[in-house]
Amino acid sequence: MRSAPHSSARPRQAPHRVAVLALPEVIPFELGIPHRIFGRSYAADGSPLYEVTTFGTRPGQLVSTQADFKLLVEHGPEVLATADTVMIPAAYEPASLHQEGLLPDELADLFRHVRPGTRMASICTGGFVLAAAGYLDGRRATTHWHWAETFQRLFPAVHVDPEVLYVDEGDVLTSAGVAAGIDLCVHMVRRDFGAAVANDVARRSVVPPHRDGGQSQYVRRPVPEPQLATTTTARAWALGRLHEPIQLRDMAEQEAMSVRTFTRRFREEAGVSPGQWLAQQRVERARHLLESSDLSIDQVAREAGFGTAQSMRQHLQTALGVPPTVYRRTFRTAPGQALPRA
Repeated sequence: MRSAPHSSARPRQAPHRVAVLALPEVIPFELGIPHRIFGRSYAADGSPLYEVTTFGTRPGQLVSTQADFKLLVEHGPEVLATADTVMIPAAYEPASLHQEGLLPDELADLFRHVRPGTRMASICTGGFVLAAAGYLDGRRATTHWHWAETFQRLFPAVHVDPEVLYVDEGDVLTSAGVAAGIDLCVHMVRRDFGAAVANDVARRSVVPPHRDGGQSQYVRRPVPEPQLATTTTARAWALGRLHEPIQLRDMAEQEAMSVRTFTRRFREEAGVSPGQWLAQQRVERARHLLESSDLSIDQVAREAGFGTAQSMRQHLQTALGVPPTVYRRTFRTAPGQALPRA
């Protein structure tokens, strides 16, 4: 028997399969987010990295939306047998879910088709579905700020964080309302295939690859403060100097504020302290350099502002769960590789 010809080429990885649930009264914008972000994520050779499929509680279902049209959803729960990720966008039905935290039998039966180990994610009030199905018990989660109090009341076993844009609990992810679904999906692309792919799809979608702050900055306040000073200038100043030592007082001086006032304003806008924000930005800078440059680990540590490789190793291990060498080996983009398609 002849052996197959030897080939050094690596086999092409099958696309990551994403199943998106369309429930009655679904919000079309949020239903479309996974298709736009995952469906426009490509490998360097132009091959799709994800396969996105919309499904309903039964095949051929005509699903109402919050717009002036309905959707004919071809697929039913059978797609869950092969799904790697299941996305639950926001919908205003079933009423029992949002009023009592209960899943109707048809929806509860649907989750019995989910394979063990499948990643689950929600956009906005889609988190109610995950909570009612038991995926969020004992976990941290978020939803649209307007629904956060109701969410916590209906699901006391969930640790609701109404301040953040999204929460990543590993195999279960939740996001705040509407556009925060974009933030979540871009984050998932970054987690799955690295910053280069995530930055590319964000750029072509004309959205930032990462937004600072949480959703508290979008909550309507009873009495808005007129001409409220911001910390935008200080953040821009710091981003241009990540490789240098940056003191809190240096950032405060950029806004002509006291350290105390600056710290309070910064946390209100960014959702974290200045020190936490600086560490996050340095981690992102290190990730970019590890993926796209030939700099040594020591050089990356200096360029990202960590000073030493040991300090960077500790920060990346905490933030990403892996040391710099493992991260580089996993997500390294070869020099000259360009991600195609506009």
